[in-house]
Amino acid sequence: MHGVNKSFGTNKVLDDVSLTIAPGEVVAIIGPSGAGKSTLLRTINHLERADAGVVSIDGELIGYERRGDVLYELKEPAIRRRRSAVGMVFQSFNLFPHLTALQNIIEAPVSVGGVPRDEAIADARDLLARVGLGDKADAYPRHLSGGQQQRVAIARTLALRPKVLLFDEPTSALDPELVGEVLDVIKELAKSGTTLIIVTHEIGFAREVADRVVFMEGGKVLEVGPPERLFNEPSHPRTREFIAKVL
Repeated sequence: MHGVNKSFGTNKVLDDVSLTIAPGEVVAIIGPSGAGKSTLLRTINHLERADAGVVSIDGELIGYERRGDVLYELKEPAIRRRRSAVGMVFQSFNLFPHLTALQNIIEAPVSVGGVPRDEAIADARDLLARVGLGDKADAYPRHLSGGQQQRVAIARTLALRPKVLLFDEPTSALDPELVGEVLDVIKELAKSGTTLIIVTHEIGFAREVADRVVFMEGGKVLEVGPPERLFNEPSHPRTREFIAKVL
């Protein structure tokens, strides 16, 4: 992300945000409500259009193409193709209620990715097993707990083999006793070398799994660092104040 700005009316939600993330890195984004964390994620995969600045993955712009010195927004089909490099898991699981767990997972690879149906089904069964739900392939979302639905949502996102996975407070809609099962799946993903960007209020989780932690407030990135330094010796006074309240 290079110089990204985003406003809603007179409210500046992202203020000149620049952030570089290495392949395979796990980055946790923390900060108070209204800091711009979720908007940051939505800008990465072009669900929100930046007012200024660019986002690129492996040198390829998301949502735009450059001709000379001018950026042109891509047509929606091309945006969707590039967006498939960026998987996103939302707070509210967003599963299709009329489809089984397996059908939810194969929908995008078959209809968007052009994957043969038999291959997509085999991949979906492997992914369900990976998130601990191998026996739930034929279950509808209404028959699954919140934690199980979120794990299906993670499997569905992985089915497109994204280069980057975005998590927007993936446990905030869950009952407290179900949080651990979802965090365990994300921990396994972190060990597997997948690039993860996680907006979270789970400070202990951020400390445990992140390679770097980003602290945001007022649409700005105020501090970035490894968790042991940022949580134990934050350099910015606002980071110190925030950490003192949440730890």
